[in-house]
Amino acid sequence: MDHYGLRRLPLFTIAIFSAMSIGVEAFSAAPSPIIGTLQKVSGTAVVLRQDQILPAKAGLEIQAKDTLRTGTDGSLGVVFHDDTSLSLGPGSVLVIDEFVYAPRQGKLSLVLRMMKGTAVYLSGLIEKLAPDSVHFVTPSASVGFRGTKFAVKVEER
Repeated sequence: MDHYGLRRLPLFTIAIFSAMSIGVEAFSAAPSPIIGTLQKVSGTAVVLRQDQILPAKAGLEIQAKDTLRTGTDGSLGVVFHDDTSLSLGPGSVLVIDEFVYAPRQGKLSLVLRMMKGTAVYLSGLIEKLAPDSVHFVTPSASVGFRGTKFAVKVEER
């Protein structure tokens, strides 16, 4: 290989690795599995998903890592695939940090992070099968489950 070809080799290598990394990013950006569905929506509410803002409407499918946000006049209700029910009141922000429902593989986990607002939670099968796998996190506390229903209010600081 001549001197000119050696100078082009690093550029060719960079181009190949750049193309490979774009492919990896595209693969890793595949959509998360559907974990639940919005059942009821009233007033202003949105679902934040990666860089998207989706208007909340009944029937919208929810994914892990979604953020649910209601306006001052909004509320919404979600039913997860394990039959967990969650209702958010006005001015609420909740992040679904994790949802894993694979009972045959013994993989069960639900982690919800309430940033502000009000919520009512009714446990589903994950809590019944693996109570230590469900966590509800707030700015000042983390709740583990031993019951089936609770309400929480998180005020802004």
